Amino acid sequence: MTINHQKGINWQKLIAPYAKPNVLRSIWQIVNTFVPFFLLWYAAYWSLSISYWLTLPLTAVAAGLLVRIFIIFHDCCHGSFFPSRKTNEVLGTITGIMTCCPFHQWRHNHSVHHATSGNLDRHGTGDIWTLTVDEYLALPRWKRLAYRLYRNPLIMFGLGPIYIFLIDYRFNRKGARRKERMNTYLTNVGIAAIAGMLCWAIGWKAFLLVQGPIFLISGWAGVWLFYVQHQFEGAYYEKDEKWSYVDAALKGSSFYKLPKVLQWFTGNIGFHHIHHLSPRVPNYYLNRAHEENQLFQSVKPIKLFSSLKSLKFRIWDEHRKKLMSFRYVKRYLEDRRNQRMQGNES
Repeated sequence: MTINHQKGINWQKLIAPYAKPNVLRSIWQIVNTFVPFFLLWYAAYWSLSISYWLTLPLTAVAAGLLVRIFIIFHDCCHGSFFPSRKTNEVLGTITGIMTCCPFHQWRHNHSVHHATSGNLDRHGTGDIWTLTVDEYLALPRWKRLAYRLYRNPLIMFGLGPIYIFLIDYRFNRKGARRKERMNTYLTNVGIAAIAGMLCWAIGWKAFLLVQGPIFLISGWAGVWLFYVQHQFEGAYYEKDEKWSYVDAALKGSSFYKLPKVLQWFTGNIGFHHIHHLSPRVPNYYLNRAHEENQLFQSVKPIKLFSSLKSLKFRIWDEHRKKLMSFRYVKRYLEDRRNQRMQGNES
């Protein structure tokens, strides 16, 4: 059964059994994520006196746990981790401090992303900057260069996490309301207070040697996951009049089939097609929803190594309905010149 033959399905009824948080499951996820994270952080600090080659593997595992903490933060933003809105906000703010993400700001931008993902007329908030070929060619040269730099993997995955998590999220978005602004200030103060306290307790060098790789590795992983969730072969983008929420979820959000250990560290976010269909499903029910419904299994999975193909995608061609590389733009311009020349000759 393919996605194209599923127009009459009642999606809300199908997903409803999974869209209810289980308090005990949520508490257990906090325990099995936070406790090993703090233990590994301490172990990494302790190992500095032995060898940094022992410290680095410990920070790599801790970084994986920080990604899992971000998934808890992400669920809190959707109000899907606990039944209580207030509990989600409190835990979301705490995990937001740990992951350098202001809860209210990120929740707003991410909600817009869910409502507009794959919509060529409304994209641009909370997602990867993606232009069509025509949009790109209409830009002035300096902005084309900016887009090319933005889409360069070395910048997107190298400098990108540093800029996003350390700089961009420190400022309020334009038009933010008071509650959102205050939450951003609280997050900034919390980050500074924790960093300052640890620098005072163990020294700034030890703090950077431990927290530095944890931040960088988790940041790289986080940006990569967000990238591959919507930038893959067969992705979905449409103009507003043809755009469909269901198609944007099931065709425009990837099923990233990871090895079980990585699936655990990433909080099942690889089942992104289900998450976009209903963000109210807690991360710990996404796998079950997939396994119990043939309809979700009809989505073609992306594997770990095949996902690397996504690195070549830079721009959306509305005519071919495909993500293309920048080399295609060069061929596209050459074809247009040849067509003009043939037209002039005739």
